[in-house]
Amino acid sequence: MGRGLFLNVLALIGAALVTPAAAQDFGRPLVIAHRGASGERPEHTLAAYERAIDQGADYIEPDLVATRDGVLVARHETEISGTTDVAERPEFADRRRTRTIDGHAVTGWFAEDFTLAELRRLRAKERLPALRPASARHDGLYPVPTFAEIVALVRAKEAETGRRIGLYPELKHSGYLLEEAGIDTVALLLRELATAGIAPDDPIYIQSFEIAPLRRLDALGDYRLVQLVAAEGGPADAPEMRYADMVTIAGTRRIAEYADAVGADIRLVIESDGTPGGLVSAAHAAGLQVHAWTLRKENVFLPPSLRRGDGDGSRGCPEKLWAVLARTGVDGVFTDDPGIAVAARAGATCPA
Repeated sequence: MGRGLFLNVLALIGAALVTPAAAQDFGRPLVIAHRGASGERPEHTLAAYERAIDQGADYIEPDLVATRDGVLVARHETEISGTTDVAERPEFADRRRTRTIDGHAVTGWFAEDFTLAELRRLRAKERLPALRPASARHDGLYPVPTFAEIVALVRAKEAETGRRIGLYPELKHSGYLLEEAGIDTVALLLRELATAGIAPDDPIYIQSFEIAPLRRLDALGDYRLVQLVAAEGGPADAPEMRYADMVTIAGTRRIAEYADAVGADIRLVIESDGTPGGLVSAAHAAGLQVHAWTLRKENVFLPPSLRRGDGDGSRGCPEKLWAVLARTGVDGVFTDDPGIAVAARAGATCPA
């Protein structure tokens, strides 16, 4: 969410915090742990996912890329220097490359240039250490997990807690990986889901910013699919389209031809004055759910009226932003801080 978003939100919400109604399997809105409890642990590590589960998240969200030998692993991007210690590993210095991904030149180290065995030698690090120094203290502790290991963790935690825990994988840069590296992440994901015995009626959503992977998945099975939309730009595999056109009444009807939900930037859900926009009503009319991203606790990610204390990394009042989102009727919220979101869903307000 941008720094200047929702300038008048505090006056609009007042003290009216909303406790969503219960649903059959989970509360509403769903609490989707964005890259795990990534506000407290380095993102996309088993530690971050377990922390999120322990805090009561309904779903955990792994972003999936692939190794050279065709194993799905959890990283935010195919370029891994921002989230691992690969740049400090002299044995991999010659792997540094410049690649064109979704029309942009990116320089660094890429997961698809490493075998799983090589990737295992790396360790995760906090992507935002200046904002999250407590999380950065965990740098160097955790390896890059495979999707199979994430599924195994979920199964173990379900047995431990006696509750269902959903999976919400995102396929990252599927078109690039297929065209440039010959890696079909759609096929890899379907194979891993079949091997794990994860069926479409299990708690799972599959998401992508691209359209083609979702259409393929729709043709090949009945998993719940989510079209991601940002506040700017458009799908990498459909350059003639803009996300802004996809969230209109006509656009949501087209999305409903192949997907079950829209995963939308908060700026598309709430207007700049803090009032609900038209996306939720348009999507619901088309039979789509709406999952909003991303709720975070740090001041830098909150509107000015919800910031507290000094510094970009200080804790603001995300509980009030949760209330605004809940009032729009969204069906789920991605959050870096699932503990805060779960408490806000139960009626918690900002700490004194």
